[in-house]
Amino acid sequence: MLADKDATEKRLEDYADVFSDLVNVLLFKGKQLMQPEDLLTALPRSIYKVDGKMHEQERDVAKFWKKGQIRIAFIGLENQTDIEADIPFRIIGYDGAVYRDQLNADEKDKPKERYPVVTLVLYFGYERRWNKPLNLKECFSIPEELEPFVNDYHVNLFEIAWLPDETIAMFQSDFRFVADYFSQKRKNQQYKAPAGEMKHVRAVLELLSAVMQDTRFMDAYNGCVAEGRPTNMDPWLDEIENRGREEGREEGKSEMVLEMLREKQPVDLIAKVSKFSLEKIAELGRLHGVL
Repeated sequence: MLADKDATEKRLEDYADVFSDLVNVLLFKGKQLMQPEDLLTALPRSIYKVDGKMHEQERDVAKFWKKGQIRIAFIGLENQTDIEADIPFRIIGYDGAVYRDQLNADEKDKPKERYPVVTLVLYFGYERRWNKPLNLKECFSIPEELEPFVNDYHVNLFEIAWLPDETIAMFQSDFRFVADYFSQKRKNQQYKAPAGEMKHVRAVLELLSAVMQDTRFMDAYNGCVAEGRPTNMDPWLDEIENRGREEGREEGKSEMVLEMLREKQPVDLIAKVSKFSLEKIAELGRLHGVL
């Protein structure tokens, strides 16, 4: 199940148009410097040895940025749903593996030009801002005398839910819908779908489903596809949010019914207040051991 979740989180960003859009907006402030056709998928896995044993580490998404046969850079994307204290260690491990590959490559595989490595971390939390170290030095208590000699390493982390509206408006790919969703959830705890159609509908809803750990996104997708509904966001996420609010209200009424049952309130009164049927009240009471 975890492997499936990881795969669905990565699928949207692996599309060249989405990947280049993310880089152009987050790194280049909207300048269209990277084109989808300039991207070549890179092997996301690398091997390292600890205590004589071989271990594998895998990035979320990785691509080479190239012009013709020349590789300009290796760009990696990492998705983060939880706040992680050790992320500088993980990112330096990923980046170091790419530099090591350039050093250790056979003569026939060595690149004509050495290329830099850049990693972007996309944080999808919308209830709390990132509050853990983003620099390697911040992970240690370094003696004052040693501090000048310890090399630092910075993590390029972007808090998607806190991106300015002007930045979100720069996205030209389907990632605009993703960024807008988390921004609205942070500011309003609700969501109103923007105008426009999605190109990668399934991948967008898979990412939201995985990050939010909410199967309603894919349920809505399967239902809308079966009905031949359009690919703009209105009928998809509005339906999901409305269903969530209904479920929330239903859950709140259920709690009220259980509390009234515990207080030995008359069942007729509970039914009148909650608008639940007598059968539903009885079933709820038995399920929670109140009746």
